[in-house]
Parts: sequence; structure tokens; C-alpha cells
Amino acid sequence: MFLTCEGTFGIVPATMDYNGQTRPGDFHAGFQEIHGINLGYLQIDGTQMFALAQVLSDLFKDIPRATISKKMETLKIKSRRCDLKELRTLKAINSVPTRAVKCSLISKADLEALCTSCQSLSPRR
Repeated sequence: MFLTCEGTFGIVPATMDYNGQTRPGDFHAGFQEIHGINLGYLQIDGTQMFALAQVLSDLFKDIPRATISKKMETLKIKSRRCDLKELRTLKAINSVPTRAVKCSLISKADLEALCTSCQSLSPRR
């Protein structure tokens, strides 16, 4: 099974507009255990987004990055750059190194597809 447990680290305070509604781009952070590894995520507009750097270094550490890149291309997985606020949040939950100046995110659905595709490549799976 892909997901074993889930926990929320904290809520990033929502920014309210003058009508009392939250603005687009608000998110919260949490942790998701995937294949026994605790990965930090941001919940952005209803979608869990994981830091690609942490996915590569923790979840796919035994698989060459070029192989992962080819799998992502084959599966048509697109990553997106996080903005400064998102990057700071990922640093605060230790999902990316504090020295990082940029970060890419992939969705939970894309991560699931990538895990399925890479199952036969990793010796521990």
C-alpha cells in the first residue's frame, strides 16, 4: 500500500481579503509517510505537493537521478517551482536544505505514479 499514515505539521495562517475569504495561494504544511519515509508536503489549493529534492534524496536515494528524470518524462510528470513563501515553509519543516534558493514540487498523484513506475528499480522494494 502506498500511504501508511498522515499527520499535519501546522497551518500557515490564511490571508483574508476584505470579505473575510481566504485568498488563492494559501496553503498548509504537513507530513506524509510513504514507503516508511516521512516526507513533508504543502497542501496547495486542495492538492498535496511534495518537494522534489526530498523525494529524490530520501525516497529514491538508490536510483540515479537521470533514471528518475527519464521516468518523469515518460509519465509526463511536470514539476512546478515553489514561491518564496512556500520555500520558507519547506525549509521550516526540514523538507529542503536551509541553503536552498529554489525548489520544485510534484503532486501526490504524480508521486504515486512515479513510485509505482520505479518499484522494480530500487533494491529495497
